[in-house]
Amino acid sequence: MAYVDWSIEGPEYANCNCAWGCPCQFNALPTDGTCRAVAGMRIERGHFGSTRLDGLAWVGTYGWPGPIHLGNGAQQFFIDERADADQRKALVEILHGRETEPGATVFQVFSTTMSNVLDPVFTKIEVEIDPAACHGRIVVPGVIESTGTPIKSPFTGQDHRVRVSLRSGFEYSEAEYGSGSTTATGGVKLAFKDSYGQFARIHLTQSGIPKRP
Repeated sequence: MAYVDWSIEGPEYANCNCAWGCPCQFNALPTDGTCRAVAGMRIERGHFGSTRLDGLAWVGTYGWPGPIHLGNGAQQFFIDERADADQRKALVEILHGRETEPGATVFQVFSTTMSNVLDPVFTKIEVEIDPAACHGRIVVPGVIESTGTPIKSPFTGQDHRVRVSLRSGFEYSEAEYGSGSTTATGGVKLAFKDSYGQFARIHLTQSGIPKRP
């Protein structure tokens, strides 16, 4: 089957309810048995067919009553209000895992675990992410606020920096692990503090992460 040629590149920040490190990253069960998360990205370079996506941002909220692979999840996306009609359609397709090879991206994998897919909201979004500094900030005014920072050592008070590389992933090849705090009052409600934070530069296509030379 032929899929639309698409690509998105840029910094991503995510925060979930799990303990620092997040067991899911190592094929283990989530810390408290459930998974709830927010993720956001600023697209520096992107396209969906002939539609350019440069400069746009998106934020997703997710919730599962148990481990992700057991399904019954809910998700809602917030998409940059600056996107025109074609760009909105393109981002909805990408974020909902359509026009993507099975198992190739986090969006497609997550889509197979959802029983409640809420309508996307086109609104103002503030996304500031610096993976190298382990800092992130996501704001959807009146709905979502999330901030990510480095983990602080309880012994020295200094930043504790951790980087993880995945040889076969569907979201990132390498990421900084830190700490995050989130509140969200939209269709998927979130409330956690000083839990797992993830900071990465991602590059995804209809076939997943491009192979390194």
